[in-house]
Amino acid sequence: MSVQDRLAALRAEIAEITPAEALSLQAQGATLVDVREPEEVAQGMPAQAQALSRGYLELRIGQLVPTSTATVMLMCGSGTRSLLAADDLRRLGYSDVRSVAGGFNRWKDEGLPFTVPTVLSAEDRARYARQMVLPEIGQSGQAKLADARVLLIGAGGLASAGAMYLAAAGVGTIGIVDHDTVDRSNLHRQIIHSDARVGEAKVNSARVALEAINPTVTVQTHHERLSSDNVEAIFSDYDIVVDGSDNFPTRYLVNDACVKLGLPDVYGAVERFNGQVSVFGAGGQPCYRCLFAEPPPPDQAPPCSEAGVLGIVPGLVGMLQALEVFKLILGFGEPLQGKLLLVDARTTQIRQLTLSADPDCAYCAPGTAFPGFIDYQGFCSAEAEHA
Repeated sequence: MSVQDRLAALRAEIAEITPAEALSLQAQGATLVDVREPEEVAQGMPAQAQALSRGYLELRIGQLVPTSTATVMLMCGSGTRSLLAADDLRRLGYSDVRSVAGGFNRWKDEGLPFTVPTVLSAEDRARYARQMVLPEIGQSGQAKLADARVLLIGAGGLASAGAMYLAAAGVGTIGIVDHDTVDRSNLHRQIIHSDARVGEAKVNSARVALEAINPTVTVQTHHERLSSDNVEAIFSDYDIVVDGSDNFPTRYLVNDACVKLGLPDVYGAVERFNGQVSVFGAGGQPCYRCLFAEPPPPDQAPPCSEAGVLGIVPGLVGMLQALEVFKLILGFGEPLQGKLLLVDARTTQIRQLTLSADPDCAYCAPGTAFPGFIDYQGFCSAEAEHA
């Protein structure tokens, strides 16, 4: 059978749809898969389509479309390769496979929405090859990472591991705010610093480490103490805030600023062998104040200098915070919004609790006007004394 005979037979067996019909089905939840090669996709692809070249189609379609009864629409350049790809998916058991007639050329000619992905350099393709091969990331996801702007509160134990993975993965802009300098007692857990940089500003030390891992990322440093006076000016330049602070006044300040600005607050905390991770804010409930309406007494939450901490625990929590950042940027998985992850390093157990939003929260309750920033040091001191 000639190729033309084969294509004619497939057109009699496989449903062909117009680009406009594909766009309508896409809006209803059907998956549009672009099976062209990466160099073709770089010239443009339908908005919200998934790029999966024919060479990887059979191997990875199960990750992209796990249900064999789901509607799958395939697109190539002109509608020929998509027919052959549709036949392959039928053989894998997919029951509702359709080919977009005319392919991307017709899609573009009809003025339907498409995007031009960020073109990666050969060096970047090599650097990110192992994560770009994931269907959840691909070239479009890598472009999202490059466009992301993430702020780290603190350059200590939590930020150390998390920041390294954010930089290594290609998060385009990483900001760090910290007023402190590197001390030798930091080094057992704050692995972003080195013995040679003891005495230097932590933000500068962290920048050196991150640029050494990935010189293509932009590291913005804020060598200052976060306060009610500067928090909005600093936060307004970022999309996501990662709270790695080690004190309650800063945590309340970060929460309140994120609520006001509608930013996700990726929270992490450690004490001795235990850690916590959650995602607050992002314009919804619950927020940090729903979990801790007031700070606990000092004897229940002593600083690391008094209670101690196993160095690897901040690393674990920091990496979990970085994972939440990736979920928020790339849109995969289930972020920990409305959930609290508890890590116990002694038993190597992780528990997940559901957090209830406080319907009367003065900061995040629906329809509540932002009450303003407060004297956070005074608030935490007063509550501690009251307790």
